[in-house]
Amino acid sequence: MTRKAQLVCTARKRGRILLVDDHPLVRERLAEIINREADLIVTGEAEDRNQALEAILAKPPDLAIVDLTLKHSDGLDLIKDVHARWPRMRMLVVSMHDESLYAERAIRAGAMGYITKQEATRNILLAIRRVLSGNIYLSRKIADRILTRLAHSADPVATTPVELLADRELQVFELTGRGLSTYDIASQLSVAVKTVETYRARIKEKLKITDGSKLLQFAIAWSRSE
Repeated sequence: MTRKAQLVCTARKRGRILLVDDHPLVRERLAEIINREADLIVTGEAEDRNQALEAILAKPPDLAIVDLTLKHSDGLDLIKDVHARWPRMRMLVVSMHDESLYAERAIRAGAMGYITKQEATRNILLAIRRVLSGNIYLSRKIADRILTRLAHSADPVATTPVELLADRELQVFELTGRGLSTYDIASQLSVAVKTVETYRARIKEKLKITDGSKLLQFAIAWSRSE
């Protein structure tokens, strides 16, 4: 095959990537890294759930790179939504959130990889190619943890109280720690105010917290330590 033919062939096979992150500078930096590669190209960007779904419909990607904290929406919900609509679409989470708390949740939601933004500076291309090839990408620490859990018990064992929270409860807890009101949380998660109050009651029960002010203090302290 001639050099020209090889280049044409490579261009046709470039993995199409959608970037979903609410920080323009993060998207710009990722696009810069990805577009330098002969086999990868960024074909779309979005800052929230609605933009991401529109971008997928307009130009279906081979891989969506998704942050968990999006503008007026939640990345975990987006992953579940995309997986339900397009079960073959591959997704990789790139996030600042603690991987020990979120990585397994993201995989269960439909993602095929999880990498922290700190690690992404070194291994983002490795993670992208691993997921595009149909394999799971996780850090060694998290992969070992999941395998150990599977080997010893069918039921997950929480190592911290927050791990006891279900996905939606964790979202409400996190948004509470970020200072959002009950109304604002309901609006962002597209649920009723009473539903948020129900989640908060469950959170208090699971975390053994007696009142709302103590829940708020705990949520703020946890959010700052994340």
